[in-house]
Amino acid sequence: MTQDQIILFALFGAVFGLLLWGRFRYDIVAFSALMAGVVLGVVDSKDAFSGFGHPATLVVALVLVVSAGLVRSGAVLLITRTLVDASRSLGAHITLMGAVGGILSAFMNNVAALALLMPVDIQTARKAGRAPGLSLMPLSFATILGGMVTLIGTPPNIIIAAIREESLGAPFKMFDFAPVGGVAAIAGLAFVALVGWRLIPARDDSAISAEDLSAYIAELVVPEGSKHIGKRVSQLEETADKADVVIIGLMRDGKRRYGRARNTELRAGDALVLEATPDALDEFRSTLDLAMADSVREERLRADGDGVEIIEVVVTAESRLAGRTTQAVGLAWRQRSVLLGISRRGRKITSQLRKTELETGDILLLLVPRDTGDDVAEWLGVLPLADRGLAVTENSKVWLAIGLFAGAVVAASLGLIYLPIALGIVVIAYVLAKIVPLSELYTHIEWPVVVLLGSMIPLGAALEKSGGTELIAGSLVNLTAGMPAWAVLTVLMVVTMTLSDVLNNTATTIVAAPVGIQMAHSLEVNPDPFLMAVAIAASSAFLTPIGHKNNTLILGPGGYGFGDYWRMGLPLEIIVVAVSIPAILVFWPL
Repeated sequence: MTQDQIILFALFGAVFGLLLWGRFRYDIVAFSALMAGVVLGVVDSKDAFSGFGHPATLVVALVLVVSAGLVRSGAVLLITRTLVDASRSLGAHITLMGAVGGILSAFMNNVAALALLMPVDIQTARKAGRAPGLSLMPLSFATILGGMVTLIGTPPNIIIAAIREESLGAPFKMFDFAPVGGVAAIAGLAFVALVGWRLIPARDDSAISAEDLSAYIAELVVPEGSKHIGKRVSQLEETADKADVVIIGLMRDGKRRYGRARNTELRAGDALVLEATPDALDEFRSTLDLAMADSVREERLRADGDGVEIIEVVVTAESRLAGRTTQAVGLAWRQRSVLLGISRRGRKITSQLRKTELETGDILLLLVPRDTGDDVAEWLGVLPLADRGLAVTENSKVWLAIGLFAGAVVAASLGLIYLPIALGIVVIAYVLAKIVPLSELYTHIEWPVVVLLGSMIPLGAALEKSGGTELIAGSLVNLTAGMPAWAVLTVLMVVTMTLSDVLNNTATTIVAAPVGIQMAHSLEVNPDPFLMAVAIAASSAFLTPIGHKNNTLILGPGGYGFGDYWRMGLPLEIIVVAVSIPAILVFWPL
């Protein structure tokens, strides 16, 4: 080994040792290793920050922004209310989401498939009161597995097809990967759904409990032309239950109806009196297309400026609201703000919200012009609560958001446009359409994840440039000399998987595919089984968060540590090898 190779192998060993130890955060460890590589001369200074502009890093950042846009537009809610039931057991939920994710990723880029389903999974976890980390890793693994089935499902398959065309004269076709990839995907999905998710370490601190969220008394109005006019209140209760909303009454002509409201037929202008958390209230409003109680002022507020946001504040004894109503202090016309709900610790509120005298300790849910929350709170003399990322779903833009995202995915899948460019165009469109507010554009990006990926990519490139990967390939050829073909295939898959967990799976494919062809020629057998083994193994990066972009995407939202992945990933990789070798020998005879 050369000196550079020794230094790089030592750096990789130190990085993985520190990451598994978990004492220091992963982005600090990775960036420190990159700086050490530059100082020691194994990474060129001009290439030190190339990883931050690498397509893999950009895709991760852009996907997080696109996911936020799908949530804000109501696209995720549309999927959630038609597909997902928060009352399902965790195992059943993972089975359903894994199957959907696997099927989608077979026909679209697996990163895009995860981008669509990840916010759905997080929202379902929030409603079910469980940690998102219990289901995000199974979803990520499922989308990776599904991508193995077709040519367009994952980049390694496309590269393998191109290398086959260069070396053997013809590429693999769209569904040539399906027999082996399908067997591996089905076996992997079965393991993930039945056993794998139980191996993920529990993280109580990341769980979201419904008890931690304040329940508000709020009003939503049945607008003119609503499809719910003529229905009885009781007919809305199923939707309310799914959204975790309690309908506690009806207001008509300024008067409350409680016990007898359940059988009342709804009219335009009726106000439903509800008890709900902010997220549940927004979901219920969006699902039934109801209006806020002060709908006229709400429409003016939305039309003026750069959008709206929701804040939570506590009424203090010194507040100008104490003992007065929001109508009396002129909240709407003085501060262009709308009262959405009041939380009074379980005590009954009997009048219209804007005519309710507020008490010290009341928690208010306010709709305010974007970026004015602090000014409104200061003028009212109230105490703002910590920001929980509450947002107002923009129902009118749901199909625009879905159409933009779907168009980008189709264009990228057909090779009409490069995926990072397609996602970048979607982000720009989301900002221009105000689906994602400009002020929130960068807040949705998990910057520690970006630093991790941006730091590790130059180190992986340096290992390849130094001849480190060739050294591994040469050792592999020597190691397998004299072995039967099935054993050679097994060794090739294991080594390729190991490389893919450390390097980008695209780089792994480029290195491993020629090695596979060389092995086939040395054994004087058909090279197709070896190329198929490389394709499956290069996509099977389940041990670390850096081997595949999907694993990197869930690192922050799932609250995972670097050492959490191998617990489910190691047995999954063993299963993939165990089922793929026989399948290759059956469908691609030597």
